[in-house]
Amino acid sequence: MANSSKTFAEAAASYVEHGGDAKYISKLTAEIGGLPLDAIIPFDIKQLALRLFPHQSNSTRNRGVLTPVSAVLNHAHERGWGPVIRLGRFKENRPVRRRAASQIWLHEFVRQCDKDDLPHVAALVLFMSQTGARVSEAIDLKWSDFDLSTRSVVLRKVKNESNAVRFFADNLVGRLFELQRASTADSRAFKYRCRHSVNERIKAVCQRADLPYKPSHTCGRHAMANNALELGVDIKSTMIAGGWRSTAVFLDTYVNPRNSGRLVADRFNSYQYDADI
Repeated sequence: MANSSKTFAEAAASYVEHGGDAKYISKLTAEIGGLPLDAIIPFDIKQLALRLFPHQSNSTRNRGVLTPVSAVLNHAHERGWGPVIRLGRFKENRPVRRRAASQIWLHEFVRQCDKDDLPHVAALVLFMSQTGARVSEAIDLKWSDFDLSTRSVVLRKVKNESNAVRFFADNLVGRLFELQRASTADSRAFKYRCRHSVNERIKAVCQRADLPYKPSHTCGRHAMANNALELGVDIKSTMIAGGWRSTAVFLDTYVNPRNSGRLVADRFNSYQYDADI
């Protein structure tokens, strides 16, 4: 039988103690921490989301309020502290996404970095576009995480798992070797500490190269997904190499094929039909 004397604050503390994401919990506890679990009304939680995020998107309201509240309530129910409470989500519009950086874009970007004497920027963008690493994961890397002899790196505590090994191409090894020679094993491989600084530098290089601006995710993880598929790598191998677990997220969010109709037609066109068949 559910223990209705428990409050949201007590359930939230237990949720975090047992490994739950604490990012939004303190703000929510300040608002509804004293409420008994069986007094929480879904309509009121939606109104709370609108009040806390009056000008933000529905995705932000879902992420900042509805998702963490649901997680706490589910945890409380599993412990026998409260009833099952289902919270609906605000309808989210599909975001307008930039086109992933193509191989040509990457070539022109790196060439401009070489002109500007920005070896760390060139290496960082190439690294992200070949491994699918997020910018936060890439800038945390130290040289001790790399093994240039095997063209591999260990990403520490990535989003969906504890550690992950990623591999990169030969054209990046030389660049990394030059950067590593002047560094220590404990120093940051790409120097940057903040993704905002990375994106500011990428934008400046794009302006000088007369290229459309592609932020770190678009020229990195997004580019890896699309360029690997365009090179003929199968979906499963691409997902494993880049650390994607959800096929739906991979295909719906990351994959934006270029000229799909013409590509399929050209493939059919290249097939030699036998008139007797």
